[in-house]
Amino acid sequence: MDKGQNALAEITVKAVILGVALSVILAAANAYLGLFAGMTVSASIPAAVVSMGVLRLFRKSNILENNIVQTAASAGESLAAGVIFTLPALIILGRWESFSFKWVAIISGFGGVLGVLFTIPLRRALIIEGNLKFPEGIATAEVLETGQKGGKGVMYIAKAAIASSLFKVGAGALGLWPEAVQGAKAIGGSIAYFGSNLSPALLSVGYIVGLNIAVLIFIGGFSNWCIAIPICALSDTQPDDITMVAWARLIWEAKTRYIGVGAMVVGGLWAIIDMRESLVRGIVSGLNAYRDMGGSDTKIDRTDKDMSMKWVLILIIASIVPLFLVYQFFVGNLVISMSMAAIMLVTGFVFSAVAAYMAGIVGSSNNPISGVTIATVLVSSLLLFLMMGEGNKDGPAAAIIIGSVVCCAAAIAGDNMQDLKAGQIVGATPWKQQVMQLVGTVSAALVLAPVLMLLQKAYGFAGQPGAERLAKPLDAPQANLMASVARGVFARDLPWTFLFIGMGVAVGIIALDQYLKKTGSVFRTPVLAVAIGFYLPFQLSVPIFAGGLIHHVIMRYRKARKSASTDSEGAGRNGLLFASGLITGEALTGILLAIPIVLLKKLEIALPLMEMPLGGFLGVALLVGVALWLYKTALQDN
Repeated sequence: MDKGQNALAEITVKAVILGVALSVILAAANAYLGLFAGMTVSASIPAAVVSMGVLRLFRKSNILENNIVQTAASAGESLAAGVIFTLPALIILGRWESFSFKWVAIISGFGGVLGVLFTIPLRRALIIEGNLKFPEGIATAEVLETGQKGGKGVMYIAKAAIASSLFKVGAGALGLWPEAVQGAKAIGGSIAYFGSNLSPALLSVGYIVGLNIAVLIFIGGFSNWCIAIPICALSDTQPDDITMVAWARLIWEAKTRYIGVGAMVVGGLWAIIDMRESLVRGIVSGLNAYRDMGGSDTKIDRTDKDMSMKWVLILIIASIVPLFLVYQFFVGNLVISMSMAAIMLVTGFVFSAVAAYMAGIVGSSNNPISGVTIATVLVSSLLLFLMMGEGNKDGPAAAIIIGSVVCCAAAIAGDNMQDLKAGQIVGATPWKQQVMQLVGTVSAALVLAPVLMLLQKAYGFAGQPGAERLAKPLDAPQANLMASVARGVFARDLPWTFLFIGMGVAVGIIALDQYLKKTGSVFRTPVLAVAIGFYLPFQLSVPIFAGGLIHHVIMRYRKARKSASTDSEGAGRNGLLFASGLITGEALTGILLAIPIVLLKKLEIALPLMEMPLGGFLGVALLVGVALWLYKTALQDN
């Protein structure tokens, strides 16, 4: 770090305005992507590139301002994950008919704030003393340090965003080609299925997460849709009034996706067990650091100064009170509300620490947030079942609300640590980053409710009451799983057989991963990646796998040329920015299309406006063209 950076401004008016704006935009984009595909991606690097491009228009700007912008902006996309994985479950359960701005803002806002606060005592242990990679934090710092020379990266994002926007309009609004191609055929009393979504965003998700994760997601999807579902079909009878494709999906919804649930529960618990020593050591080390400081600020260097522990505790208490009032409103029982607050506080802190630690190992994009949230919902449901009894109509919703707070806190916690790692490298002030994390979180919480309202009116969610009348509902896979688990516990009708199968599969995958770890294998088998494949519709796994293949080819090519000096460079930074642009463009267009969909519904006009014959071939050809464009862009050296 350059000592001259002590004089650089960090929190400036233009940085705050740009950070809030990007937080809002990225929160909206990731909300759509998560409800559509069940996955979200880290936005730190794209936010950093956009920030550099915009702030260069001003006479005075610096690297620390850019770091502050990406810190606030990435909070938005992280909070979106916590919200869309859980709160739509209340619509699916029928507890809400529509989203309430007030409740969404309170639950997500204070849940996210707790995520920031819970990780402040852990910063020193995990970032300074811990031997963790924080891959996205390091990559973001590289972009900030080497990207001061110009706004070329913004052009990659802009071109890709325009292309994916046009792609979305062509499929979703005009109907020139379908958004997915799929088919199924009866074979010997069973069923054979294959399908693929024609989405540049999903292709980009695969490119960003890499071949290892993309392969595991594909294996999970293939094992479910091409092995488990055909086996189940042998003992089932196809209903007369549905197609083969619909029959395969029906089996997946009712039975086989719970294999993924079981695997995710075990995976979430394993994450805690695997890191138990580091977790305890990190908490103790962080708290000891504050005790040794004795409350004096004079001995603390600027680059090592966190928010005051006094203010951390005050804000934690101030966040718990409104959340307790939310619980009291929903269940109307003081004892149960206090129990819910206690469950939320304990699990929220533990899983925030888990998420922070896991972010240091696998990064924010691969962080098992949905796994620990499902574990939270299952445990909360079982505890509330003991207190509230079978069939209680408020029980499932109460478990979901606990899970939503924990999910928001954990999502923000992992992102917070990535940003603080980037800040440590470039010489930022931790407490200023933590303040901007809070600003970005609150900003995103205020915009997510209107976005969810719009998406519900335009598309709706699979699994909600009356979903069969919806044209193209968003899959919302995690929210559907949360709803199914919570409802199943209180109705005592969870398909435990498939849950136990998933748990057994997870144990085997964990054992394999431990073996690969001991042998020093580059290829690993994180169980949650396979579980994601099991509970995603298979059509989503195919383009993700294709994106992972492109990533792998790029890595091989650049390594052959010996031009890959780091992991982040290996896949091509240009390719990463281009992929991020494809995701952002498609997601934002999906939200913008929701507006005419809502308006045209009143005129009984549906989007897409037409259905072209042989449109599937056109869509496949165009997606291949986008893939080639991504490949060629990633080959270019910076």
